[in-house]
Amino acid sequence: MGKIFVGVDVGKEVHWACCLDSAGEILLSRRVFNDEADLRALIAETEALGASEIAWTVDLIAVEASLLLAVLHGADHKVRYLPGSAVHRASAGYRGEGKTDARDARVIADQSRMRSDLIQLESDDTLVREMRILITRRADVVADRIRTINQLRQQLTSVCPALERAAKVADHHGWLILLRRYQDPKTIRRAGVSRLTTMLTNAGLRAATAQKIATTAVDAAKSQTVKLPAADLAAELVAELAQEVSRLDALLAELDAKIDTRFRQHRLAHIVISLPGMGPRLGAEFLAAIGNIDSFASANQLASYAGLAPVSHDSGKTVGRHRRPHRYNRQLRRVMYLSALNSIRYCPESKTYFEKKKSEGKRGTTAVMALARRRTNVLWALIRDGRDWTPRPQLSAPHTATAAA
Repeated sequence: MGKIFVGVDVGKEVHWACCLDSAGEILLSRRVFNDEADLRALIAETEALGASEIAWTVDLIAVEASLLLAVLHGADHKVRYLPGSAVHRASAGYRGEGKTDARDARVIADQSRMRSDLIQLESDDTLVREMRILITRRADVVADRIRTINQLRQQLTSVCPALERAAKVADHHGWLILLRRYQDPKTIRRAGVSRLTTMLTNAGLRAATAQKIATTAVDAAKSQTVKLPAADLAAELVAELAQEVSRLDALLAELDAKIDTRFRQHRLAHIVISLPGMGPRLGAEFLAAIGNIDSFASANQLASYAGLAPVSHDSGKTVGRHRRPHRYNRQLRRVMYLSALNSIRYCPESKTYFEKKKSEGKRGTTAVMALARRRTNVLWALIRDGRDWTPRPQLSAPHTATAAA
C-alpha cells in the first residue's frame, strides 16, 4: 500500500481519527480516548495497514493535543497542522450539512491528502513549553490584578471619592501599603502626614515618596467630613483588595523571574535580546510564539505568521490592492509591535526609519507596523547567521580642506 493519511479531530477527552488511502477511501474511522494506551493502539492499527508512509494531521495544537503530539513524535511520526477555521470552511464543500467529529476527521484527512502546504509540526523543547506555560499564567495574573484594582477603586469610591481620585493604586505600591491600614478619611486625618510618612518609610519607601503620598492622602481626606452609608464595610473590602493586589504584584515578580531564567537558558536568547526593544519578557514571548524557528524558511514566512505582511486583494480589473491579513499569530504580532515601539526610544536607526515612514504620509501606528516588518527581517537574518545585532557605525562628517592663503 502507498501513502495513507490520518486526520484527527482533537478533543479534550476524546479524539476522532479517520484514515484515508491515496484515493480517498476510508480505511479506518473510530473514536480515540485521550490516554496513552488508546493512542498507541491507534498508531499500531495504522502501522498494521502496511502503508509506505503515514501522514498525520491535527486541527488543534493547544494543551488538549499535547499527549497526542507527544506520542506521535515519540513514535517518529510526522504531524501536520490544519487550523480549525480551515476545516470549517472546507466542510462546506463536502456533501451534507451535518456536523460530527467523524465528518470533521474525514475532512481533515482528505485535506491532508490533497494539500502539500500544511504546516509541519516540530516537537518543542522543554524550555519553550515552560515559557509558554509561564507566559499564559502571567497573562491570567495580570487580568486578575486589573480586575482587583477596579474593584478596589469602586469600593474606595464608596468610602471617599476624593481619595479614590488621588490614589494612584496601579502606579505605585505605596498606595497599597497605605490603604491596607488606612481607608477612612477620618482615620487618615487623625493619623496626619507625619505618622503616615513614618509608616510608609518603615515599609521601605523613600522619604520623599512617602511624604508625597501621605500629603496627598491627607489633603483628599480633609475634603470630606461626611460619612457615607456602609462606609465601614467598604473600608474593610478596600483593605482586603489592597492586600490582594500586593499579593498579585509579588506573584508577577516571581513569574517574571522564572520567565527570565528560562529565557536566558535558550540557545537563541542572546540573539533575540540583542535587538533593540527586545527585553527578556518580550523575547520569551517571541520564542514561545514561534516554537521552532526552523519552521520558517524565510523572513517573509515569519512576517506572514506575525500578520505583518499584507496580502493581495485583487478582483477582475482591480489589481494591485492589498489588505491586512485575517489569519496570523496575535501573540507574535503583539511582540513585534511592542518591541518596535520600544526601539524608537532607544535606537537611532529605528527612530530614523519611523520618522521616514511618517514623512511618507503614514500614520503613527502604520509607521510602527512598517518598522516591525523591517525588524522581522533583521531578526530572522540574525538567527539564521547565529550572530548578535550590532549598531551600524556612524559615518564621520567629511573634512573640507582649506586652501592656503
